[in-house]
Amino acid sequence: MSDDPRRLAITALVRIDTEGAYANVALPQMLADSDLDQRDRGFVTELVYGSTRRRRALDHVIDRYLMQDPPPTARAALRLGAYQLIELGTPPHAAVSATVSAAPKRFRGLVNAILRKVATAAAAGIEYPGSAIELSYPDWIADLLRDELGSDAAAQAMRTMNKPATVHRRDDGYVQDPSSQLVAAAVPAGPGDLVLDMCAAPGGKATALAARGARVMAADLRKSRVGLVASNRSALGLDDLHPLVADGLAAPFRPASFDAVLLDAPCSGLGALRRRPDARWRIQPGDIANLADLQAELLSEAAGLVKTGGTLVYSVCTLTRAETTGPIEAALASGALEGFEPQPPPQGAWQPRDGSANSALLLPDDDHDGMGISLWRRIT
Repeated sequence: MSDDPRRLAITALVRIDTEGAYANVALPQMLADSDLDQRDRGFVTELVYGSTRRRRALDHVIDRYLMQDPPPTARAALRLGAYQLIELGTPPHAAVSATVSAAPKRFRGLVNAILRKVATAAAAGIEYPGSAIELSYPDWIADLLRDELGSDAAAQAMRTMNKPATVHRRDDGYVQDPSSQLVAAAVPAGPGDLVLDMCAAPGGKATALAARGARVMAADLRKSRVGLVASNRSALGLDDLHPLVADGLAAPFRPASFDAVLLDAPCSGLGALRRRPDARWRIQPGDIANLADLQAELLSEAAGLVKTGGTLVYSVCTLTRAETTGPIEAALASGALEGFEPQPPPQGAWQPRDGSANSALLLPDDDHDGMGISLWRRIT
């Protein structure tokens, strides 16, 4: 593996763009296989994550100087150099020369010529033809967030999700975003309570609940993912956390057997895009409708597992109405939430969605990912 940070970053970008590799999976392994020190590893991560997030904006600047679409490796080098020039403010002589040196020899002339023009444009100030390009999002995501959140809130959310994620550690050392910590805190469970975390991997919320003294069943569909929960349980020394492989659509538990059920459902992740830089380019409009259907099915299954007097907590790390209020409305219409009453949203940064008593949002900010949450108590 290359010991040149920029060369490794170019290789990673090509894998992400042409092989479908996930940045947050492929890059850590590539870094582990390298001889780079911690500082250079951080630099590579910034280059790869930043260039991937800002891909559309960078291509807008690069493409004005290209006669035809370059090969993937040349495109990756150009994005890398443009990111340094436009976003990081790297001095042009350093950004251009270092990126040219990292590019394959056959592309160095092209990379040098284009990046020098980009450097001139960056120094003069770049104007973008629209906010979706400037903020580097697909049109459909930008339009959806503007329609559902309003222009100002959507723009702020998109800007925030273009920033690198901050590492937060709980008191026990576990790394977990504060918004996920708030979801776990919203589950009313403590010593003596039996809790189900239906989609638990990698185990952040389940470990937080177990640390409060609850007996937690931490289920997930894939064995490899359940292994992550088990590893985190061992690392934190939590004896009453019980990982298991289980399908949330056919949960192997007796009905009405849990004091609390947490369904942190699979979702589009459109509130946590800073953690998955390539996700905005992978997710498609039709995926949201499919996910909302799955979420509604999981929610109906989860509701049947809550005992009288118990609580159902539904959460997703997205901002779309289809995935936040949509599954709740579907569960209400199907009768799955018959016998439940909505609970007030948590206090603090949470805000009711559209004035609803059934759903609340946490918009992305410097400390939080975007989340949706809804709490229900079974009364009969």
